[in-house]
Amino acid sequence: MTQIGIVMGSDSDLGVMSKAGQMLDEFGISYEMRIISAHREADVLMEYCKEAPNRGIKILIAGAGMAAALPGMMAALCPATPVIGVPIAGNGAPLGGNDAVYSILQMPPGIPVATVAVNGAKNAAILAARILAVSDEEIAKKLTDYAAKMRDEVMEKDRKLTAS
Repeated sequence: MTQIGIVMGSDSDLGVMSKAGQMLDEFGISYEMRIISAHREADVLMEYCKEAPNRGIKILIAGAGMAAALPGMMAALCPATPVIGVPIAGNGAPLGGNDAVYSILQMPPGIPVATVAVNGAKNAAILAARILAVSDEEIAKKLTDYAAKMRDEVMEKDRKLTAS
């Protein structure tokens, strides 16, 4: 059963959001990926959010740029599902993604959206995995192994640098 829903507002966001899918693939976590515009397809977004829990979706990762309404709308429509927002600075965004950061961060009380760095889809996937790991020992082990791998990579880089 699919555990994570990855949604973006436009196909121009795919380059960023595909990194979330790649990370979830590495952890063996099932996901689905959709393009649904909060502004242009409000009815489609409402239906998606209504049905997501019935399909086993436990966490939503929503990427959006500019006005970035998608993560907040998903949080409003899915009150029992964690939503992780990915602010996107795409294709010459005039404010460099800061507009999306503020739109996703500044949610009203009662409608929380976890927010990662601009274009931080990889971290959104890792955060989603950490949420699932609370009740899944296999995912917890994969996260521990991933952290050890990153540590080893940095140590190897340091060894190469100091050996010169």
